Amino acid sequence: MINGITFHNPEFLYLLLCLPLLAGWKWWRHKHTVAKVNISNMEMFKATKKSLRQRLMFLPFALRLLTLAVLIVALARPQSSLKGRHENVEGVDIMLALDVSGSMLAEDFIPNRLEAAKIVASGFVRSRPTDRMGIVVFAGESFTQCPLTIDHNILLSQIASIREAGGKSGIEDGTAIGDGLATAINRLKNSTAISKTIILLTDGINNMGSIAPLTAAEIAAVYDIRVYTIGVGTIGTAPHPVQTPFGKQYVNVEVHLDEPMLQQMAEITGGQYFRATNKNKLKSIFEEIDQMEKTKIEVLSYERKYEEFKFLLWIALGLFLLEILLSYSILRSIP
Repeated sequence: MINGITFHNPEFLYLLLCLPLLAGWKWWRHKHTVAKVNISNMEMFKATKKSLRQRLMFLPFALRLLTLAVLIVALARPQSSLKGRHENVEGVDIMLALDVSGSMLAEDFIPNRLEAAKIVASGFVRSRPTDRMGIVVFAGESFTQCPLTIDHNILLSQIASIREAGGKSGIEDGTAIGDGLATAINRLKNSTAISKTIILLTDGINNMGSIAPLTAAEIAAVYDIRVYTIGVGTIGTAPHPVQTPFGKQYVNVEVHLDEPMLQQMAEITGGQYFRATNKNKLKSIFEEIDQMEKTKIEVLSYERKYEEFKFLLWIALGLFLLEILLSYSILRSIP
């Protein structure tokens, strides 16, 4: 973009203060050097109007002052500049691994654990527009809900369509934490991003799957993938909906969470373990992860200067020639 005019030698602009002094000197000299004629009465001249030539008698001097002003500005070397800014975004590739087992319907979170996780995850996606992100869901088995993409609108629509295991979802119920992590690793292992991250959220204990969670964590470490684990659920018991012949009923189910294992998984990969006991806590955890996994931006700035004084020199020459022309023609004065 073109920026405003700057001056390479702005100190020369102080010379402009001399111009009012020259104008004052010209006025004083005119008052004291004009020829005088002694006459007895000035009444005969009162009705005489000044001619155009008389009104323009100071024009040559005004042109000279203007020429000097333009030359002074030219001495200050005015410059325009062309500036630019190039941003090279080296983003973070992030996979979300979300537990969708039946226990995620517990309503110790509002409206329940699964819906709260979807809402918070969607906000996290919106807060990182320059990163490629994807999502894996797991219960008794795991699959990729959305691969890595920079099109976050698609990702958000896929998050919104997530359903709990069983029923119409077609996913076997259970908790295969190792398989969920392994599926996310498979989506990240060939990534060339500077930082590769998995955020794994679960509310249970690994009880299914073919890959042990700690084994999956060790594989993640081999591929330099950092894993943040989040355990969700209140301390103690949580209300869980149960369908009965009389409609939906609630039973208090004890919260079982293998926190030592989740913590060890995070430590193996250089990540961190978090415990969320409500929706607000879950939101603050995602915000903390957001701060720890900030996108790296390399900014390359450039600036090109263009000299503008040449144009001013031509203006000064034109004004000087106009002064000479007027001084030796229609505005010539004697003496």
